[in-house]
Amino acid sequence: MDVMEAILSRRSIRKYKPDAVSDKDLETVLEAARWAPSWANTQCGRFVVVKDREVKARLSATLSHGNPAADAVASAPVVIVACAQTGRSGFKRGEVMTSKGDWYMFDVALAMANVTLAARALGLGTVHVGLFNAEQAAEVLAVPEGISVVEMTPLGYPDEEAKGPGRKELSEIVFHDKYGQSKA
Repeated sequence: MDVMEAILSRRSIRKYKPDAVSDKDLETVLEAARWAPSWANTQCGRFVVVKDREVKARLSATLSHGNPAADAVASAPVVIVACAQTGRSGFKRGEVMTSKGDWYMFDVALAMANVTLAARALGLGTVHVGLFNAEQAAEVLAVPEGISVVEMTPLGYPDEEAKGPGRKELSEIVFHDKYGQSKA
């Protein structure tokens, strides 16, 4: 599957088959995360691979009430929890370099986009999960100080045919030379 096909066909999957994800496929997905771009190549992303049923259940309990991904986190064969070293990305000699502050959220987002697209290319499903108590998730995973839990995704073979949401036309989201200016 080429990259555009993966981009256009990727969907948020919240129901998974119990089939195990092969070590080879898991490594491929993690390699995709490793090769994501990062601020000044700081590579601040860290990834916790969770297969233990009890740990997945405890992570699921950190999701906000009513989050439709809670069952997926508990039942998928694998959950990847994306974390980041703080105070590195977006910094030079310990000083913040941008008006955005610590850049780790951008770096982790790039890595997780790679994860979801690599997974799709392998026939695996994912869903970006961000609505959870990160401090509680950090406790569950024994994440040390200086590391921030950012996102998680279940990973497994889809047990549903998810429909894609519509997308705005390019003319609605792309401007030329100035914000709000249409193509001449």
